Amino acid sequence: MVVSAMNHFTILTDDLDATLAFYEEVLSLRPGPRPPFSFPGAWLYAEGSGQAILHVMAGRERTELVKGVIDHMAFSAKDLPAMVAKLKARGIAYDLMRLPSYGTWQLFFYDRNGAKVELDFDPAETAPTA
Repeated sequence: MVVSAMNHFTILTDDLDATLAFYEEVLSLRPGPRPPFSFPGAWLYAEGSGQAILHVMAGRERTELVKGVIDHMAFSAKDLPAMVAKLKARGIAYDLMRLPSYGTWQLFFYDRNGAKVELDFDPAETAPTA
């Protein structure tokens, strides 16, 4: 057996509604089918995807929302200027850099639970305006 693809990431939250709103407003991820677990949460899907790419486990205490050995989750994305404008409009701090030699744009920010998110954009994307 060999690994063939990344299936999903799981994050913890103490506020399911605010977390779902964040991922829908910022990344356009939407809740979809989820098994009837005994704990609250949601599975989030990218538009046109039949695969849940982000699982949210709710009902956690704020003290449980600590960073472990995984540093961040990364998604492929499009329209860098629009995403930067969206983050600015919401007052979300971010770091933007280009990979040396590759040119890929990398946009980093944190969700409301402290999870680090990376969005990778094609090198041909237009740089956001200052």
